[in-house]
This record gives sequence, C-alpha cells and structure tokens, in this order.
Amino acid sequence: MLARLDARSGMIEMRFPYFITKSAPVSRVASRLDYEVCWQGRVSDEGRYSFWMQVTVPATSLCPCSKEISAYGAHNQRSQISIQAELAGGMDIEELVAIAERSASCEVYGLLKRADEKYVTERAYDNPKFVEDLVRDVALELNHEPRVRAYEVEAENFESIHNHSAFARLARPIAPEVPYSGSRRAPHLDLILTGATT
Repeated sequence: MLARLDARSGMIEMRFPYFITKSAPVSRVASRLDYEVCWQGRVSDEGRYSFWMQVTVPATSLCPCSKEISAYGAHNQRSQISIQAELAGGMDIEELVAIAERSASCEVYGLLKRADEKYVTERAYDNPKFVEDLVRDVALELNHEPRVRAYEVEAENFESIHNHSAFARLARPIAPEVPYSGSRRAPHLDLILTGATT
C-alpha cells in the first residue's frame, strides 16, 4: 500500500467475523461460535512496523458479591471481553480467544443440551468473577506471553439485575516498534494471500 501510494506511513485495518467450532462440555455436540476480529498493520513516519490483533469474545461471569450475600443462587451476566495485542511473533486467533475464555467464569457455546446447561451453570457458580477479575486474569496471561509486546484489555458485563453495565480496562504500554524493511511480509498476511495456516 505504501509503495502504491508513495507514502512514508500508513495503516491498514481489517475487521471480520471469525467462526470457531466448539464442542459442548458434556454432550460434545459441535457448533460454531462467532467472534469479532480486527487486524491492524501500521508503519510510522520513522519507518517502524507494528501489527495489532484484536478479538472480542462473549463469555459468562457470575457475581462474587451476589454469591457471598445470597442464601442460595447468584446472578449471572453476559460478558464481552476484548483483547487488543501488539504481536512480536505469529499467534493464531484461537490462542487469543482462549486466553479470554479462560479468564471468564465460564465460556459460551453455540449449542447446549440440558446436561451442558447444568455444567455451565455450576461451572460459573464455582468460578465467580468481578469484571475487574476478568481483565486482571487476561493481563496475567499476556504478561507471560513473549509474543505479546503491548496490550489493551477491556471487559463489559451486561448486568442482569442493574440497568447499567460494569466495565473495566487494563493496558500495558506500547513497546518500541520493529523497523520496517519495506520487503518483509508478515506471517498474518500469508493467511490472506496464500490461504496457508500458521
């Protein structure tokens, strides 16, 4: 793009739905679940290249406070976890999605039988998370991932007993960028140009 436009700097952003086939936890019935993905490639005025990948992941969270103060039961909420990471190495979309799902009270599935509904309900109950816990748990994993140079993590709980959402955000500052040679083709572009997988 830079060569065709005779430009020193630029940015390309691609947004698309990405489907992952998942098996329900008990019945093992397979279904597809959609995730929002964004790829962003940037070259700065100084010729430095960076690639960012963002995934938006649906999840379930169960309120620890509600569980603690109630004689029985606790309220759940549908959550949305967003991870935007600057990558220093190849990383599959599924890997970033899995980090988000592991941070939740329970992950979401496209299709559930009754035995699966029992499992996810009890799994969430045994694993309560505040919205702040969601972003902290994601950040803890990203801090130990050498392929992630910087990140922004956001989580929103669409509350089931309030007329507002709960929101949390955590970020690690952008690290120095990698010089762009003008001829290197990043691994994520191979997926588009050749259909190959990494």
